[in-house]
Amino acid sequence: MSGTSLDGVDAVLADLSQATPRLLASHYQPYPEPLKEALLALHQVSGNELHQSHLIANRLAREYADATLALLKKAGVNAAQVQAIGCHGQTVRHRPEHGYTVQLGNGALLAELTGIHVVGDFRSRDIAAGGQGAPLVPAFHDHVLRHPDVHRVILNIGGIANITDLAPGKTTTGFDTGPGNLLMDAWIARHQGKPYDKDGAWARSGKAIPALLQRLLAEPYFSAAPPKSTGRDLFDLEWLQQHLNGDESPKDVQLTLLALTGESIAVALRKHCPGTQELYLCGGGAHNIALVSYLRGALPQCRVMKTDELGIAADWMEAIAFAWLAQQTMHLMPGNLPAVTGAKHPCVLGAIYPA
Repeated sequence: MSGTSLDGVDAVLADLSQATPRLLASHYQPYPEPLKEALLALHQVSGNELHQSHLIANRLAREYADATLALLKKAGVNAAQVQAIGCHGQTVRHRPEHGYTVQLGNGALLAELTGIHVVGDFRSRDIAAGGQGAPLVPAFHDHVLRHPDVHRVILNIGGIANITDLAPGKTTTGFDTGPGNLLMDAWIARHQGKPYDKDGAWARSGKAIPALLQRLLAEPYFSAAPPKSTGRDLFDLEWLQQHLNGDESPKDVQLTLLALTGESIAVALRKHCPGTQELYLCGGGAHNIALVSYLRGALPQCRVMKTDELGIAADWMEAIAFAWLAQQTMHLMPGNLPAVTGAKHPCVLGAIYPA
């Protein structure tokens, strides 16, 4: 899994032979800075971007292959023992309203380099059926984390935040709530040269700007009804800059961005997931102490904790989910939830690249 945060590759070796997935090994591989910069550049229209995107897809495939081989070495497992690799790829465009999404990563090259079947391009089939192509992990959450009597919501806070509503006796729903870490990471990178705000410490040194927060929350995306999904195509520093006066203290903006993430999540839960009893966090934002504190204050009726409490580590939830989605594809089983994505019907997701 390599997500909107653009920090690197999460690789897991998962045993899916039982009802509850078992994490056998994990490996994190950060992106080299030149690759991260090249990926960020692809989010903007530029000359020769078609050629560049294919070159970067090859670079990504080699990163994914290196991560896979390092993972297998760590686990003492050889490639012949692995049924398939589920590779999300790196999103550089997500435009379901125009009928397409682009996740870079050359699946054929990854299969060649690893000798393992590869499943990639998970989102396009759902979009072809009229869906958003995202979020896809709610199908996995529904499969392994649902409780018959307790109303749970799973909140993934990556670059973008998304929720899965597991209300007992009801159809599972979910959607992207808006920015997760994306804007906070970009802002601290611009002003302090750091990749992220550890524990939300810099944000806590500032004071929130209520008027700015209200301007940001006025973005139509937040009030749009699900199903919906979003990404860097909307939420980036250019979007933020349009709402700034120019005289704000950077640390005050950082705390306001944290409040934007927290409040947009809290509003989404109150409006679309009434009666939530337990909120389980995963993704990098689950470690942001200031953000978790904000959520606990905004949602006092919920017990807020990490998915580790359910037996799946918060840091590896999405990677395990895409292993499960790959298994669904290899068995020709649907991997989307139409109630989440808005697709007209369940679909077998992804493209298979045989080894």
